[in-house]
Amino acid sequence: MTVEINQPALRELLDPSVEPELLAGGFIFTEGPVWHPARRCVYFSDIPADTKYRWSPGDGAQVHRKPSHFSNGHTLDAEARLIACEHRTRRVTREGPDGIEVLADRYQGKRFNSPNDVIVAPDGGVIFTDPTYGLKKPDEGGPQDAELDFRGVYRIPPGGGEPELLASDFTQPNGLALSPDARRLYIGDSGEAHIRVFDVGQGGRLSGGGLFIEMRVGQPGATDGMKVDERGNLWSTGQGGIWVIAPDGGLLGRILWPEVTSNCNWGDDDRRTLYVTATHGLYRIRALVAGA
Repeated sequence: MTVEINQPALRELLDPSVEPELLAGGFIFTEGPVWHPARRCVYFSDIPADTKYRWSPGDGAQVHRKPSHFSNGHTLDAEARLIACEHRTRRVTREGPDGIEVLADRYQGKRFNSPNDVIVAPDGGVIFTDPTYGLKKPDEGGPQDAELDFRGVYRIPPGGGEPELLASDFTQPNGLALSPDARRLYIGDSGEAHIRVFDVGQGGRLSGGGLFIEMRVGQPGATDGMKVDERGNLWSTGQGGIWVIAPDGGLLGRILWPEVTSNCNWGDDDRRTLYVTATHGLYRIRALVAGA
């Protein structure tokens, strides 16, 4: 692995000699890592295998749920319940002690395309992206019919209710992350290979949406999952590996990865471990900064 340093500030965040540790391999295409602090494990999915896994230091990767309905992105709510974006069922669900609860599967009576990535805001609102990638069934090779004529970003209000459309002017909205103060929302568009940034207002309403950074460099990979560190830097999967981007949109550097990266998430007690899903494996690296 190679660390490309564009600005010296990267050395404050990451040891340039760091090497990714492969925790589990042999998958088809991994996605959606999320660290569960109480259970001290990482949940992630192998989307084409229709399986959700649970990795822990003691047990390695164990099947958590199969079928997973081709789950993609995951997050935890304030009660540490697992929220998932399901491609096959075209819905956002929450897993609790009593089973699976559907948080949303339609907008104005029409089914979503294929919910992709998800975060929970400090007020409890659930924000998710809805591109069309999951409309092509991995095991059947044919497309499902889209009921919406756009690819949007939505918010489920705190406590539930009808999803609110936050933005619809995307080619393929994908990864998303909030700044540490929750005043800015970053949304990646994998169809355009760039990230946009929005101002977050009252009730989660968005404004702005200008270009944050272009990420097209002609290498394998896509603008996909992303997370923010405690200093407000954005760590995003993209062409070539993991991109580390300053709050002003300047590229600090890239971690060139041995496989195409899809998503990442902070974990461990000090939140200085970045867990990364990359094609056939689940990896981790240690950083010098903690996740937000």
